[in-house]
Amino acid sequence: MRSVQFTKPKGALEIVEQDIPEPGAHHVRIKVQACGICHSDSATKEGLLGLDIKYPRVPGHEIAGVIDAIGKDVIEWKTGQRVGVGWHGGHCGHCEFCRRGDFVYCQFAEVPGISYDGGYADYMIAPTEAVASIPDELSATEAAPMMCAGVTTYNALRNSGARERDVVAIFGVGGLGHLGIQFASKMGFETIAIGRGKDKEEVARKLGARNYIDSKSQNPVEELVKLGGAKIILGTGPGGKALSTVLGGLAVNGKLIIIGASDEPVEVSPNFFFFGHRSVVGWLAGSSIDTEDTLSFSVSSGVRPMNEVFPLESAAEAFDLMMNGKARFRAVLTTGN
Repeated sequence: MRSVQFTKPKGALEIVEQDIPEPGAHHVRIKVQACGICHSDSATKEGLLGLDIKYPRVPGHEIAGVIDAIGKDVIEWKTGQRVGVGWHGGHCGHCEFCRRGDFVYCQFAEVPGISYDGGYADYMIAPTEAVASIPDELSATEAAPMMCAGVTTYNALRNSGARERDVVAIFGVGGLGHLGIQFASKMGFETIAIGRGKDKEEVARKLGARNYIDSKSQNPVEELVKLGGAKIILGTGPGGKALSTVLGGLAVNGKLIIIGASDEPVEVSPNFFFFGHRSVVGWLAGSSIDTEDTLSFSVSSGVRPMNEVFPLESAAEAFDLMMNGKARFRAVLTTGN
């Protein structure tokens, strides 16, 4: 089988030939058909937060394929089933970090491409609790980005507390943002897209945004205040400094939900929260059941990722395109399986 891997921290992606692995107890082997390239894959390259990543390591946690073999004591899955594996971590209750309350490391404890080999390969092994069923209505390339980008945006919005016709602003029109706009619109929210440049307005409106705010030529806070303030601002990609500039657009009892990782701090006066009962929270992915909910909603509502598709052999090129912010909107690898 072919695998694309990082052989060392901060190294380059290399394609190698290796034996097809066998699934152990409570694991399945998946014949990978598609794997999304997520910005979080850079954690594998960089060794994020000093995590004890074992190299060589195959990245990829947006996996779609078919179960090819099952291990001992697997009763809930069968060979031939269409399945996906995503960012499975964070308060799931399965790992030692979660049980002892070490939630930083818990977020990475059972993530393909970090704690075990991921989907930049022809085959991969996954624990059964991380596996989600893929509906027939979605192709492998459509389903793959939903395993992380999709479930993150969908889960954040459905748990946000927003109700139908509430103003929900999607800050950033990129890999996460273009899904956030669709989900927010299909959930019945008054969806506002905030992007940098007029060139993104047309696609934002096609995706379901009722209004578009160009942060280059307009003041997002002033524009949101004109609408009565946002119940929710979904921060999908901009760093902490940019997020700080839009907080004033939150309504009383409003909430900023951050789903795009950044090392930049969000700077705001405590009085801003105190007098307006406002809050800032983060959201990261979800369980395999959450992923199945995301896929089901996507089928019924018509939400789909916009992808650039690359063969597995072009993984290094596609990874660089994603890291440089030039992928429109998700980069997805295919294996030909």
